[in-house]
Amino acid sequence: MQDQAASVAATGSGTELLDSAVAHVVRETGASVVMLYLLQPDDSTLHLAVLAGLPGQLATPWTRVPLSAPIPVADAVRLGCVIWLGSQEELARRYPRPALVLPYQFAMGAAPIRTGDTDRGGLALLWPGSHSPQLTPEERDAVVRGCHGIGMLLQQAESSGYPILPGTQPRVLPPPEPATPGPAEATAIAEFVRRLPGGSCSLAMDGRVVFLNDAAARLLGTPAEDVLGTLPWESLRWLDNPAVEDHYRAAVISRQQTSFTVMRPPDRWLSFHLFPNATGISVRIVPTSRPGPRDVPAPALPTTSAVPSRATALYHLMHLAATLTEAVGTQDVIELTADQLMPAFRIQTFVVMTSVEGRLRVEGSRGSRPALMERFDGAPLTSVTPAAHVLLTGVPDFYSTFAELERAYPSAGIRNAVAACAFLPLIVSGHPVGSLVLAYDRPHPFEPEERALLTSIAGLLAQALDRARLYDTKDRLAHSLQAHLLPQTLPRIDGLDVAARYLPSTRGMGIGGDFYDLIRLDGTTAAAAIGDVQGHNENAAALMGQVRTAVHASAGAPPDEVLARTNRLLTDLDPGLFTSCLYIHLDLAGHSARMATAGHPPPLLRQPDGQTEVLGLPPGLLLGIDPAARYPTTDVPLPPGAALALFTDGLVEAPGVAFDDATAELAAHFALALDQNMESVADTLVRYAKQATPGTDDIALLLINALRPDG
Repeated sequence: MQDQAASVAATGSGTELLDSAVAHVVRETGASVVMLYLLQPDDSTLHLAVLAGLPGQLATPWTRVPLSAPIPVADAVRLGCVIWLGSQEELARRYPRPALVLPYQFAMGAAPIRTGDTDRGGLALLWPGSHSPQLTPEERDAVVRGCHGIGMLLQQAESSGYPILPGTQPRVLPPPEPATPGPAEATAIAEFVRRLPGGSCSLAMDGRVVFLNDAAARLLGTPAEDVLGTLPWESLRWLDNPAVEDHYRAAVISRQQTSFTVMRPPDRWLSFHLFPNATGISVRIVPTSRPGPRDVPAPALPTTSAVPSRATALYHLMHLAATLTEAVGTQDVIELTADQLMPAFRIQTFVVMTSVEGRLRVEGSRGSRPALMERFDGAPLTSVTPAAHVLLTGVPDFYSTFAELERAYPSAGIRNAVAACAFLPLIVSGHPVGSLVLAYDRPHPFEPEERALLTSIAGLLAQALDRARLYDTKDRLAHSLQAHLLPQTLPRIDGLDVAARYLPSTRGMGIGGDFYDLIRLDGTTAAAAIGDVQGHNENAAALMGQVRTAVHASAGAPPDEVLARTNRLLTDLDPGLFTSCLYIHLDLAGHSARMATAGHPPPLLRQPDGQTEVLGLPPGLLLGIDPAARYPTTDVPLPPGAALALFTDGLVEAPGVAFDDATAELAAHFALALDQNMESVADTLVRYAKQATPGTDDIALLLINALRPDG
């Protein structure tokens, strides 16, 4: 391993060291496709490093997967568990975005790769559509063993000083070599093929023709040498139809037979039957007198090599449209669009500019020359630049060479920066709001079909950006409201070391009803409170403010009375939302804490020796339900060196994990942080929560440590 790792510095990212490990996973699991993703420290995106069982172009939309994306492999890594989807129906129900783009029959699994507490990546695996809806125990064990082995390999490489990093493009493992027949067997096979009716053809996994017999060439109406080594939907114009390539894609991904009928002009119908396996696709071509139920109508116009095929373009366009429905903020939209658009159209530089108060503004960029338009950042819309021109006119501009651009804009100031470029207006409700700049490092002919596709994509991007900017505005307002409703700072109280954290959920408005408070009462007493108002919107936040006010007004009274008064107030208000709350009266001189809960998770108590427990408080009814509800109190010793952790359920709740088990795990992390101050402990517990929970609920955390006299 040391010798292998030492070669990484010379050979690149080192992902080639993972080839045999991925091939081993394919053999052991029986999966038809394996995709290995790597996660780098302090990164929130999974990068596809090694691909087996698929040609690279089919995996292009999945080369970068944000950890927050609703994608099986992202969930597996984030939640730390194996995910299994036994059918297309189950995939559509749980993960509609990938199901929309991949409407084929297959089974799918995903699993995390971890060593110790370090997330290193994940595996996504596909099985043929004929696979049982259930994952067998043997297959699950093989997946887990494969992840463990890859994790150890990654850890060893890192320990050697040469960590394995994802490359700019994934490594695509070649398909297994087919068995080579002997001379007599080869002769028999050739005779067998000649005796079959119709034509015989063979496609590589990437769709290119590697063999066709004379009968197939006659049926296709072309010499064999004209189609060998080509994609049939590119070399035969009458096959240039998205449905044709879609059948090829279905065969490769589902590994099941698929058939279709298409007309060869002027009036001859041919039936194609595709039989896939791990090495390629066998195709039988037979004439038919009438179209089948899955016929492919009318020949389409030819394409050029510079333009992605229609099926490929539609594949990426559909994936982009599905992806953008889940994007939230402006940067989300820009990153996701760049992920899909750049590889699909072989774009080297991607820049989004918008109009802000009459000036151009660079909102985001990606690629080989990300600073391409930065010199125009802040330029007035009246400036003589192509980005400003298309923004004002709403008419796209395409320049196949730099000379064309220079003739149109001799003073544009981007000499030698690009070899070809396109400037597309971003139009919302008929009004241009920005410009999309696409640049190429080589001259690029923009065919009419490509221009239309890029213009359509710019329209999708514009609508998504418009929604995202509205979201950003609401999000800023929400954060401002939340910040003003929560304590700006915690009071300094002699004898206490305290810390607090608030994290809004990763999805939604970023505002909710979680709250915490620490209140100085006098020189030797204080009060602490934490609560959770039902909901994640401005109504929850507003009610949270009222609850905090009510708690403050009653602070100093016994805990049961504080909760009872607050409960009566909420019942009178009848807001339609329920609230949990934990209130604690701290007696610093008596080294004790008296507490009561209204349906809130009990706090953790860590003793000075590190022993930690979840306090068993008698439950009380949620606030706002019954005006006569009572709230029993509990007295707990709080000797010097003891610490309390008050938290909302967002810190521990995760799908498939019992609440008590998750709370016990949190207590274990709290216990291990015995020698840290409360600020460091808060960071530790938040890091744990980010790994253990899906982040779909708000988190509030309040830590209180009773200092020793010498502390």
